[in-house]
Amino acid sequence: MDLSDIKITENLIRNHGITPQEYEIIIKLIDREPNITELGIFSAMWNEHCSYKSTKKWLKTLPISGPRVICGPGENAGIIDIDDGYALVFKIESHNHPSFIDPFQGSATGVGGILRDIFTMGARPIVTMNALSFGTNKSKVKGLLSGVVEGIGSYGNSFGVPNLGGELRFDTSYEGNCLVNVFAAGILKKDSIFYSGATESNLPLVYLGAKTGRDGIGGATMASNEFSSEKEKERPTVQIGDPFMEKCLLEACLELMKAGAVISIQDMGAAGLTCSAVEMAGKGKLGVKLNLDNVPTRESDMHAYEMMLSESQERMLMTLAPGKEKRAKEIFKKWDLDFSIIGKTIPEDRFKVYHNSKIEADLPLQALSNNAPEYDRKWKINIKKNIMPNSNYLKVKPMKALKTLLSSPNHCSRKIVWEQFDHMVLANTILSPGSNSGIVRINDTQKAIACSLDCNPKYCEQDPILGGSHAVTETFRNLVISGAKPLAITNNLNFGNPEKSEIMGQIVGCIKGISEASKKLNMPVVSGNVSLYNETNGNPILPTPTIGGVGLVENINDVIKIKAHMNDCLILIGGIPNHLGQSAFFREILQISGEKAGPLPKINFQHEKKLADFIQTINQKNLIVGGHDISDGGLLLATAEICILNGIGFIFNSEDLRWLFGENQGLYLIICKKQNEMTIIKEAKVNNVPFKKLGYFNDGLFKIGKETAQIDELKIIFDNGLDELIN
Repeated sequence: MDLSDIKITENLIRNHGITPQEYEIIIKLIDREPNITELGIFSAMWNEHCSYKSTKKWLKTLPISGPRVICGPGENAGIIDIDDGYALVFKIESHNHPSFIDPFQGSATGVGGILRDIFTMGARPIVTMNALSFGTNKSKVKGLLSGVVEGIGSYGNSFGVPNLGGELRFDTSYEGNCLVNVFAAGILKKDSIFYSGATESNLPLVYLGAKTGRDGIGGATMASNEFSSEKEKERPTVQIGDPFMEKCLLEACLELMKAGAVISIQDMGAAGLTCSAVEMAGKGKLGVKLNLDNVPTRESDMHAYEMMLSESQERMLMTLAPGKEKRAKEIFKKWDLDFSIIGKTIPEDRFKVYHNSKIEADLPLQALSNNAPEYDRKWKINIKKNIMPNSNYLKVKPMKALKTLLSSPNHCSRKIVWEQFDHMVLANTILSPGSNSGIVRINDTQKAIACSLDCNPKYCEQDPILGGSHAVTETFRNLVISGAKPLAITNNLNFGNPEKSEIMGQIVGCIKGISEASKKLNMPVVSGNVSLYNETNGNPILPTPTIGGVGLVENINDVIKIKAHMNDCLILIGGIPNHLGQSAFFREILQISGEKAGPLPKINFQHEKKLADFIQTINQKNLIVGGHDISDGGLLLATAEICILNGIGFIFNSEDLRWLFGENQGLYLIICKKQNEMTIIKEAKVNNVPFKKLGYFNDGLFKIGKETAQIDELKIIFDNGLDELIN
């Protein structure tokens, strides 16, 4: 049956994610019933993924400006000034639902999509990272995790951009809805930035890249709905990627930009041709006329509905500078990519789509682009009344507890995952996966970019506001202890169904917390992504606002590694650990979580900034050999990680569990040569920075009180923690 003959029914409207109230608005806007193509266009533009209709009100409250911000939210990616004529372009995006349906293609095209966001702005990508969340059912996780890791590695490795790791967690809440958040950053000259908004009418609209197929149709709408357990039927909504074609597209686009042929350019990502055309014209307060007969297709008899909603990968839309058609076509022919003029911008506020000499859509473009429904949903921030467990836990043996943490999938080595990613391609990687941050050098300079992805969903579940602040602050510390000056953040807000007041409360609370920390730490939010309806059969994920932070290393000699040698001194900076509330010790050792695991640790932003300045000072004086922040698992786990990575040992005389496993904020471990320890201690006293000298590293004995273990034994436990969860 021809799609044009389909009758619009209540069931069809509902399947497109449009509510009865929204459908009434559509009828009033166009003064008639929409046809199937028009219904699809409204569905694509008015879903959560594209319109942010449940979160727009709250996203507007985030701090988005600062002295280094060149471009904030609203474009393909955010841009900050990194001096000397250069700018950093970066963003994080989700590909959660597609990766659950088809782990390999879902994650691979997630990488492809975020890379296009970067080079669409005119930047060459220099780094990717990823934050992954899975359930705990081993039989289910094994296939999902292996497929996702293979997809990320396959696309990134083939395209040729280093992957510097990120986050990996396991919790039952992600059992039916894994999270795949992908981060990318690129470098460009400040005078060579390209934006997506069309600037004037009667400019040719040019289709670039791969041909259009039927893969990914309805992907954006699918990403804005809850899952049922029958995931297989959603498989056609997952896109199929080709990293080698994307590499060609990158080079062709950059060459086209250099030739002065590009006026505006937009990635065909979620909602494909529909979203790219509407957003491009909408930003310029213009209309669009499209002729789908000129769209390159790889399948026969495609209907306008399919062509407008296809999310086939490796495609771009651009407005072309007049007189540059011939040169542009030559460039794309050289790179063996499709190039076709498929329409033009028009002065009228209309979105007109023609196919086979017939008009298939005639809609008000601004209503699609800038006037989607906005909801002020009911919300309730539920800050849990947490209770500390009975003190019987103090009888736990610390060495046994440490081994349990080292073997836990949430705290063990991720090497088995990272080995599948090429982290050395482009030859600029300074800190590889497993470090406090990923760091890459900027070509032909002594400067480098540091990147970190962080979030503690358990914190956000117990106190969304404080949990949101923790995610930003942890990113801040990871950048600081890598030798970088933190500059800005991007966020990926992963939550359940916003129509539930408690879930909406998690969203509002986390945004409030992110906003407060961003302001206090001078790290504006310049880009981001919202992924809602992460539920399966009504079971929501933990609130997971992943924060991607970036920082600048002024000189690559200032990079701080997790490095130590035998006889080096270990100094605790920032205070004395004693807070076990919501700690890994309670969760992983005693299996106590939620409201029974005590309150969250508090954050002192002034203290955080003072410590950052202190570490920068002693680092620039070349007093530091290495360093590590203290987070999940506390002082003991952080020290064990240093020892395992460097093949050395350490002795703790105390068996105080609060001290060994406490997760107070604002704590760092600093490693220095013996001859520098007194200088660092003097600096700490002068700057009123709390410190404690812990001792010296030895040749391989790890001791806690009377309990001992060889570091080689702990390394085996640490390295094998993921063996049962990945193929």
